Amino acid sequence: MFGSIGGPELIVIFIVALLIFGPRKLPELGRMLGKGMAEFRRATNDLKDSLETEVAREQPARRDLKAIPAPAAVPLSPGEPPADAGPPEGTVPPSTDASLNPAATPTLPDAEEPAGRS
Repeated sequence: MFGSIGGPELIVIFIVALLIFGPRKLPELGRMLGKGMAEFRRATNDLKDSLETEVAREQPARRDLKAIPAPAAVPLSPGEPPADAGPPEGTVPPSTDASLNPAATPTLPDAEEPAGRS
């Protein structure tokens, strides 16, 4: 969108800054702008260096994790379910919630309709 700033544009910017701030404040503003840009550049480089360091630390750890073999399965005796297995397939575990387990809900006798209502 914007091209590079050429000589005529820099002259116009300098003249506008000179008119707004005056000749006494202009060198001070230039120094402040330079210090701000240097600080921004330094912070950017520090951030880039810290990210590169973190990535370099993470790379060997990932390689080490890939080199570790998966644990072997422990053979079980025939018919013995694993310790972390749930109920046998095809069965439903009992529910602790009374609204979900009809056997746990008390049944009330059917109420008779009041006489007079039809």
